[in-house]
Amino acid sequence: MRRSQRLSPAPDDPGPGTAARGNLPAELNSFVGREAELDDLGRLLRKSRLVTVVGVGGVGKTRCATRVAALLEKRYCDGVWLVELSTVHDPELLEHAVIDALGLTDHTGRSPRTTLLEHLAERQLLLVLDGFEHLVDTCAGLVQELLRRAPRLRVLATGRLPLELDGEIGYPLAPMADEDAMELFADRAAAVQPNFRLTEDTRGSARELCRRLDGIPLALELAAGRLRALSAEQVLQRLDDRFRLLTGGSRSAPARHHTLRTAIGWSHELCAPEQRLLWARLSVFAGQFDLEAVEYICSGPDLPAESVLDVLTSLLAQSVVLREDSAAGTRYRMLDTVREYGAEWLAATGDSDRLRRRHRDWFLGLATWCELEWFSPRQGEVAARAESELPNLRRAMECSLESPDEIHLAQYLAGTLWFLWVGCGRLSEGRNWLAHVLEEETPYDASRLKALWVLGYVAVLQGDPIGAIAALQECREEADRAGDATALAYAVHRTGCLALVTDDMVRAEELLQDALNRYRELGELNSNVLMAQIELAMAVGFRGDLEAAAAICEEVREVCEDRGERWALSYALYVLAYAALQRGRPDRARELLRESLAIGHAFHDLLGSVLAMELLALVTAVEGDAAEAAVLQGAAERIWLSVGLPLFGSAHYGRPRARCEELARQELGDAPYESGRRAGGRLDPDTAVARALAGRALDRPGPEGQRPGPVPAPAGRTRKPAASPRSGRGGPERW
Repeated sequence: MRRSQRLSPAPDDPGPGTAARGNLPAELNSFVGREAELDDLGRLLRKSRLVTVVGVGGVGKTRCATRVAALLEKRYCDGVWLVELSTVHDPELLEHAVIDALGLTDHTGRSPRTTLLEHLAERQLLLVLDGFEHLVDTCAGLVQELLRRAPRLRVLATGRLPLELDGEIGYPLAPMADEDAMELFADRAAAVQPNFRLTEDTRGSARELCRRLDGIPLALELAAGRLRALSAEQVLQRLDDRFRLLTGGSRSAPARHHTLRTAIGWSHELCAPEQRLLWARLSVFAGQFDLEAVEYICSGPDLPAESVLDVLTSLLAQSVVLREDSAAGTRYRMLDTVREYGAEWLAATGDSDRLRRRHRDWFLGLATWCELEWFSPRQGEVAARAESELPNLRRAMECSLESPDEIHLAQYLAGTLWFLWVGCGRLSEGRNWLAHVLEEETPYDASRLKALWVLGYVAVLQGDPIGAIAALQECREEADRAGDATALAYAVHRTGCLALVTDDMVRAEELLQDALNRYRELGELNSNVLMAQIELAMAVGFRGDLEAAAAICEEVREVCEDRGERWALSYALYVLAYAALQRGRPDRARELLRESLAIGHAFHDLLGSVLAMELLALVTAVEGDAAEAAVLQGAAERIWLSVGLPLFGSAHYGRPRARCEELARQELGDAPYESGRRAGGRLDPDTAVARALAGRALDRPGPEGQRPGPVPAPAGRTRKPAASPRSGRGGPERW
């Protein structure tokens, strides 16, 4: 149940018997959501005498400010007074507007400021100044003097930018949260279509519409108004031309809010020429962007690179651009609605194509840097950067695909991002892009050949041998014909990987050794080369020589530690853990697997994570906790759904799972085992990984609320410890 939006009164609350004075207008429709924001503003108004709500046009600054003012009116024995400034264009009329809002009359020769100062000097009053941005300098001067001369006065202001006065607290008002946006849309939709309800049929379209409109209340209300003539699905389909669609606001709304274009244009009109220029050029970005990219892409003779930071800062102050701190560092973004407005202005200048190519070139360079730095101590930074830049990388590929002469650049980009597709858990998206960029007939240059072997690699990991064979065979033949030794080495490597997951260990060992020899001749050393060694270790281990497998992976481990490589290390640790388990050291295996799983999860590498979790389940069963082993197996099954064919359909990779299930069923019985597996299948991946890493501490509830403790023995059985792997009963015989 939604709690009441009431803020506690101040200690000097005059009580219910004292009428609050003021001029706040009555609300004509319901106020929806924003509970956290209202609480924040109430708290800040206790702390500071000047609070400024800033945000982009249409985000709801006025409504939030007047709502919180109404909720707090009993704090102020002399009332809460709203001054609407959007229609005041002459700075000399500012003081008169405040006087009019306060209902003052003065027929003397005193100046308006003197009248205000004398009236407010001893009064306890909240002044709400709404929409001051076009009068910011004059307004700042007036507010500063009023606060100095009227010690019991508090000011709540709204605008695109702060007043920048001492003691001011700026409160950036973000778009509405998803659920609040949905509730607002449904409420306003019901006002024009009384039968409208969020049902299973309409909820999906409404949620997507709220997302596409950035959760901007004005946009949502205008979209709801269109339901007089259109369905929610039709409104969603027409959003590509949102500025034509979203018109016709309430007659009672300010003129600048009658259409979305006017609301955003109100902000645009108040920008200086260089701010408008940067706004337009920033529209080439998708999602987040950083300062370096802006300085390269958006600068020019009319906007020197050294001035970009100052202009960007001014757009931040005006809420046109938003700042976001992320794992990739300080980033910026524009709301889609603001970006599209800028895109229209950029198109009008005729500069869109040039800016898009500069954008594409920058992100080609970024992808190249990321691939090189992937094999370095900055691997985690690269992963975070590539994830945050993914929308821009997609846009760069789309740009390159538009011209037949530039398709090779899209192929280069899709191939270069192999570490993102494979190492950061984006196999499916990578597969789509790689297949798409290879659709056109192009020369078999280095870019196309690389895209082919990366496509084959992704198909291998997804458990699609037919797709993998087609891509890798084409790559090998064309690389051999073109004399491209590098592409040929990678194609041989990935063909060996295919043999590994399809249980042809002899061929896998032969091909992987061949690939390593080729890499050595080329002087290649990177994460792919290390993975070739790890895959060779797996093939050797599957054939029974775990000592040799462990020796290979210890060598890989040394290289990883020397180079700061973490991703390949996680797979080497997986092999070493299996060897430790086989030697009767489940404690050591668990230690290694925890590190492997933590690394894989940090990179969002679902494949590495799920392999580690499968082996952790077996370790858990060997250690005697069959119930938890069943839960981990169920959790792993759910993760495999997002990867591809479970365990590649391989008997060798599937042996730990089969052995774990055998031990757990023997210990628990069929029904409890299946119950635990289903419980694990209900865990989201983050929860499952956290649980696996924690090892189910004894004071933590189980998946259905039970404490883990000792697992009750099935009826008619006595629980006993699992047999040691050395005995041939409790552990795997071999790989």
